[in-house]
Amino acid sequence: MRTKRFRKPYKIKRKKSILKNRFFWIGVLIIVISICLFYLICFLDFFQIEKIEIFGEQKVKTENIKNLIEKEISKKILFFPTKSIFLADLDNIQISILEEFPQITKVNLEREFPRVLKVEVIERKPVAVFVNTSQNFEDQNQDIFFFIDRAGIIYERVSEEITKDMFGIKNSGLGRESKLGEQIVEREKLAKILEIERKLKNDLKIQINSVEIVSEQRLNIKISEGWEIYFNLQKSLDWQLTELGLILEKKIPLEKREQLEYIDLRFDKIYYKYR
Repeated sequence: MRTKRFRKPYKIKRKKSILKNRFFWIGVLIIVISICLFYLICFLDFFQIEKIEIFGEQKVKTENIKNLIEKEISKKILFFPTKSIFLADLDNIQISILEEFPQITKVNLEREFPRVLKVEVIERKPVAVFVNTSQNFEDQNQDIFFFIDRAGIIYERVSEEITKDMFGIKNSGLGRESKLGEQIVEREKLAKILEIERKLKNDLKIQINSVEIVSEQRLNIKISEGWEIYFNLQKSLDWQLTELGLILEKKIPLEKREQLEYIDLRFDKIYYKYR
């Protein structure tokens, strides 16, 4: 007699509702919090930049700086405008200001929560006047004048009348027109020129009229009395200035300087010539 086998009835397991899944609700909570934070950071009126405080400027107009910053902080997200203090890109604003205004050498920006952006502007100070010859067809061979700072950067075109209290610098090796914000003389070389000017003025009572950078080695300085001094920038300036003082004291008295054409300090032996 055969034994009958009975199958155990199969029980269908019901799927658990997603609404009862705690991970689902954690995910929903994270999404809600993220949306709230997104709104708070981007659009909440409490964090919209309301005031831009600018200080330290003298020549550059405050309104011009403010207009540039307004453009930088005004953004659109999903077609909605925002000026959130959190989204203000301070590095980019700094770069834009320096590119737009060559007169400015440094910018410090600071967020003052919740609605204020503080901007400190440090402007360049002129140490001399750079003289360049225009290459434009209309103004060809006409001298144009720029203020130059200690870093050797030209930053403002000026009229010849304004430059009368400062000595001029020419760079013979440039051979092209210069652009505002460009370093036209190396910082180290300009420091040497300023040192020579200071010592000539203070120690030897000699006033510089203009300076010409002839080459990497040679520097020609024209004195207000009409004669010139030739320096070697790659030799000791202290030695050259000492030798200049000695030769003026012992061999070229004050009354003979009107007839002097030049003093050449570039070599071991000092040369000078009368007209």
